Amino acid sequence: MDQTRRNVLKAGGGASLFALLAAAGMLQPGTALAADRNQKAFEAKNLKDALDALGAGSPINSNDIVMTAPEIAENGAVVPIGAVSKVPGTESIAILIAKNPTALAASFDIPAGTEPAVSTRVKMAETSEVHVLVKAQGKYYMTKKEIKVTIGGCGG
Repeated sequence: MDQTRRNVLKAGGGASLFALLAAAGMLQPGTALAADRNQKAFEAKNLKDALDALGAGSPINSNDIVMTAPEIAENGAVVPIGAVSKVPGTESIAILIAKNPTALAASFDIPAGTEPAVSTRVKMAETSEVHVLVKAQGKYYMTKKEIKVTIGGCGG
């Protein structure tokens, strides 16, 4: 009984603090939600337009970017992709999928002093090249890998 009471009090206290901060104008809902999102890049319909919107132009191919992704994705709705950058001074990592309706799937800013490694799950419409784009010291580097998406998850 006492544990339930404590949980209710904790939840009520947190909600009260949230409401108080919002009422005081110290907490604004839109500020933390994609405030600096590059809308043009996320709406680009092909790889070239997405790279141009990101300011990458023609990135340099690099072996200093390690992408982890399956050779074959049996479910295109959840394809795990990871990327680690060994490029010194990495500022951002983006994942682009050439044949998706919008090429840019994810973009991550890497704060200074942070390990430049990301992992996410993306949705792929069909078999496609997946590109990892790294921005480091104002230059862009890229690696790619083809991922085959099977139809119906039958593995072939």
